[in-house]
Amino acid sequence: VAPTTPVCEVPSSAMTGTVVELSCKETEGSPPSEYQWYKNGVALLEKTGTGSARAANITYTMNKKSGTLLFNTVTKNDTGEYFCEASNGIGLSQKCLVKRMQV
Repeated sequence: VAPTTPVCEVPSSAMTGTVVELSCKETEGSPPSEYQWYKNGVALLEKTGTGSARAANITYTMNKKSGTLLFNTVTKNDTGEYFCEASNGIGLSQKCLVKRMQV
C-alpha cells in the first residue's frame, strides 16, 4: 500500500540551546514508510556516527524509521523551512506541508 500524506509536527519557534523534536508520521503505508526530512528544500543527512557528520557541523539526529528529527541544542542556524517525505517503495512518495521553524 502506498503511503498517505504524512503529518508533520514542527514547532513554529524554539529557544536557542533547547532540545527540539520534529516528528513525521503516516499510518497507511505497507510496508511501513521511511521518512526523509528536508530543510529549505535540501535533504538532511542521516547522522551515522562517522566523522563526516561532525565535520558537517550536524546538530541533529534523524531517525528514518520513526520519522523524528531531534536537535539536542538548536542554534540560529537551524532556523528554516522544514518538511518530510514518506516513502515505502510503493507508489509515489508523499510530502507534508512545509513549516517554518524560527530559532
